[in-house]
Amino acid sequence: MAINPKHIAGVDEAGRGPLAGPVVAGAVILQKDHGIVGLGDSKKLTAKRRETVYEHIMEKAEDVGIGIVSSKEIDRTNILAATHKAMKMALGKLNPKPKLALIDGYPLKTQMIPNKGIINGDGKIESIMAASIAAKVTRDKIMEQYDIIFPDYRFGKHKGYGTKLHMELLSQEKACPIHRKSFAPVKANLPRMKWLKEEKRIGRLGEQLSALSIMKEGFAILEMNRTCGHHGELDIVARKNDLLLFIEVKSATKEQMGGLSLKVDEQKKQKLHDAIHHYIQKENPEFKDIRLDVSTVFFGKGKPKIEFFRGVE
Repeated sequence: MAINPKHIAGVDEAGRGPLAGPVVAGAVILQKDHGIVGLGDSKKLTAKRRETVYEHIMEKAEDVGIGIVSSKEIDRTNILAATHKAMKMALGKLNPKPKLALIDGYPLKTQMIPNKGIINGDGKIESIMAASIAAKVTRDKIMEQYDIIFPDYRFGKHKGYGTKLHMELLSQEKACPIHRKSFAPVKANLPRMKWLKEEKRIGRLGEQLSALSIMKEGFAILEMNRTCGHHGELDIVARKNDLLLFIEVKSATKEQMGGLSLKVDEQKKQKLHDAIHHYIQKENPEFKDIRLDVSTVFFGKGKPKIEFFRGVE
């Protein structure tokens, strides 16, 4: 008995090969007469074309599910396990639940939804093509956010893949928090605390870690280290829906804790509020929902400790 196309999901991933960033999977259910023009293997479409087709997929597909597994989890398990997890996450978000999943490549062994693998499926099956595009565009947008946080690595250009440019920058700048530390080229370029101190990277790393933390809360990073005339610098500018968020970041190592206050005094607060006013007037005078947070980052033994103080007046 044939299965209605509305009950079949195509599944594909983006980001198995890069040295940085997450692996992302898409799962898409298409109607028989979906009307989406331009479907194809995402790797063979231009970025502009992918964006256009992606918008049509999001508008016309029966449903789209996205699964994202971070570089940290890739390091904890392995890239194959992380890819399978992302695919399962994507399938789990579909409504209605499909009766069959068509996987680009090989089937998923542990999956409640019956599935079959189709080699080069992203060039044969339209629902897999759509999943490929959804995964690729989603991942590219994430890497473009990382490009704002980590501009030294040019993530917006190479999307974390091991290009000549990326390899040169990795050797020069050492690995950052979104690099996959279990991958050999990254493992060979992990920064040590001594190097971070010598290169005066502690403050910047604290800002980057704070930005990653709020990304997990659904904020989009708009800018890092924005200079606002004589008022000084805004460490992080982010947005979530109608909320515009500004974050002042204070970082310290164990050695600095005795002489460095992580608190923001009244004079500094005033400068920050003046800088925010300067930013608002220049970028969007109509913006009303605004918040200033302070983030403290302590580099001691183990993982850096990050704490946020919300709504500093």
